[in-house]
Amino acid sequence: MRILGVDPGLGITGYGVIEADKTPPSKELGGSIPVDKGQFKLLEAGIIKSSSRQALPERLSRLYKALSDIIRQYKPSSLILETLYSHYKHQMTAIAMAHARGVIALCAGNFARLNLVNYSAKRVKKAVTGNGNASKMQVARTVQGILKLKKLPDPYDVSDALALSLAHAYIMQGRK
Repeated sequence: MRILGVDPGLGITGYGVIEADKTPPSKELGGSIPVDKGQFKLLEAGIIKSSSRQALPERLSRLYKALSDIIRQYKPSSLILETLYSHYKHQMTAIAMAHARGVIALCAGNFARLNLVNYSAKRVKKAVTGNGNASKMQVARTVQGILKLKKLPDPYDVSDALALSLAHAYIMQGRK
């Protein structure tokens, strides 16, 4: 199963595509996290960047085109997004992210059989690290370990996107 995790942002959108083996979860660790963490293969990860000097339509168009290319190339079965959360002090950030999320959802809708799934940040952190309050560094280190990466995914947008993909794989394994 191929999974595309997307950490949405108007300036920087992180993405990560993994191939997840359909091996059932181990009973040894409570049935949610497989013992053999080598069952995942990183296919592609990176960022889609836009400049704040560009007009909003140009930035959204760039995001749409880049993400569409990734979906066409890797043909994931699911696109995973973090549920939108906003603190009242950061309303403008939430609005900018909502623009990006809308484009990502539109992009997902334009590809047949691409399942769009949303998880809260706490659920993703809990599924990947075992701690719903894990720091970004903890998430990055865990992602690095699971995917056997030589260095930490950088920037955090990439590790967050990969964590979304991994969390979905873990959650789906737990349901089977």
